[in-house]
Amino acid sequence: MDKQTQIELEAAAFRTLRDHLMNKRTDVQNIDMMNLAGFCRNCLSRWYQEAANERGIEMSKDEAREIYYGMTMAEWKENYQTDASSDQQAAFKVAFKENVGEG
Repeated sequence: MDKQTQIELEAAAFRTLRDHLMNKRTDVQNIDMMNLAGFCRNCLSRWYQEAANERGIEMSKDEAREIYYGMTMAEWKENYQTDASSDQQAAFKVAFKENVGEG
């Protein structure tokens, strides 16, 4: 497989993952994803932002989230986010520290 085809396939897989999380599984909470998998939608938008910034494209965290979510973070929270239990919040602190850093 040539490099360009590989890049295109990887991009297609990313777009499918984004669509799946944003349109088909809005019921899956970010906190649960982070606690179970060590990443969430916010991580994906941050990785997008970091890739843009590495290429000299200025992009803020909020801009990246809006691109990734297709709406503002406030709109996403209002439409889809549920309250996290104290157990979920405690597990999130551990998962975030292990996978993202001290934050």
